[in-house]
Amino acid sequence: MDPIYIISLTLALILAFFLVSTVWIAVTLFIVGLLGITIFTDFDAIKILANILWGSTAQSSLFALPLFVLMGEVIFRSRMSANLFSGLNPLLHKLPGRLLHVTVVASAMFAAVSGSSAATCATVGKIVLPEMDARNYNRKMVYAILGGSGTLGFLIPPSMVMIVYGITANVSIGQLFIAGLIPGIIIAVVFMLYIIVRAMFNPQLAPADDTTYTTRDYFWAIPKVLPVFLLIGAVLGSIYLGFATPTEAAAVGVVGAFIFAYLNKALQWSVYKEAMMGSIKTGCMIMFIVASASFISVAVGYLGIPRMLTQSIAEMGLSPYMLLIILSLMYIVLGCLLDGFSMIVMSIPIALPLITFAGFDPLWFGIYLVIMIQISQITPPIGFNLFVINSITDENIFKIAQAVIPVFILMLGVVVLISVYPEIVLVLPRMMW
Repeated sequence: MDPIYIISLTLALILAFFLVSTVWIAVTLFIVGLLGITIFTDFDAIKILANILWGSTAQSSLFALPLFVLMGEVIFRSRMSANLFSGLNPLLHKLPGRLLHVTVVASAMFAAVSGSSAATCATVGKIVLPEMDARNYNRKMVYAILGGSGTLGFLIPPSMVMIVYGITANVSIGQLFIAGLIPGIIIAVVFMLYIIVRAMFNPQLAPADDTTYTTRDYFWAIPKVLPVFLLIGAVLGSIYLGFATPTEAAAVGVVGAFIFAYLNKALQWSVYKEAMMGSIKTGCMIMFIVASASFISVAVGYLGIPRMLTQSIAEMGLSPYMLLIILSLMYIVLGCLLDGFSMIVMSIPIALPLITFAGFDPLWFGIYLVIMIQISQITPPIGFNLFVINSITDENIFKIAQAVIPVFILMLGVVVLISVYPEIVLVLPRMMW
């Protein structure tokens, strides 16, 4: 047997052991990388680690991470999210499914200014669940739409996982943001179409209510949703039009979030302190994972594992789509065990060479991977959005997981769509670059 196969199997067993032992994923990757280089090569693992720690965390593009996190934290803790819901309610009231559509649109809009799936699910869930319970909405339908819509925080830019993928795979973060826009809108529209069809065949899923809205209500709904629209325009518009880099746009978003929080009279010292602490904790966690990802990538490169796997796949003669099916199954399994950031950092050193060898665009693959990570947010036992809904409702987590099966299938359908028609992902970046 080729020695590289033995090395790969050994490191995989070590990795599995530490993951089962519930050691932090970043620490696990550092340990596996150190053991791999120390045992199987003559290189100085400590010197390599020191260089990687500095090189991977000193990139200017990483500055966008804590800024986007801070922007989301400020919005999460201000009244902007509650205003968004009350403003959307009159505008979407006449669609079959009513508040379920509000959930989808509010999640999409909050995702565009927070970049976090869990924050999107938690914020929207706390607002819409009491309202839908009061109107006797079907619980399974509510869990499905809330769990699926919450994942839009990863795909609709700005996105934390897109930034991590861009840094790890050396792909333009600005192009990733642009590429994720159309697929994100498609998923939101697919969810809304699903709601309309289900509600038309079974009106009891979303019972009608006697609420009526006047022209004055519609008029006053606009100022409530306007701040989020302005933030989206400021952040994404500055990137798309070439006025700012993602990092500069993140700074604009932070300033805008603080301004709107002040105007909403929500900029209190407690809000500021909680937002800062939340952004520091989340930012440090992501930076720790990015550093460990860079180190494990270099380690497996020194060991020749990506080259061996690429050669093995090439010798198998798999078609590009068969390779994609195998990777999709792998990501579904990984999604049951790992969080999105860990999925990226563990798989990119192996998957990206295979994808590029098969002729797929790394930019396209980034969006494909983000959607697969979205799916992982609603797959037990580690689906974060399942835990978020569980924490809000105290519902059995496996009942929630059962309820989200339809949106799981819908998102897989979107994966098939962008695989067959990759231009859906690539058309906007190619128009602007």
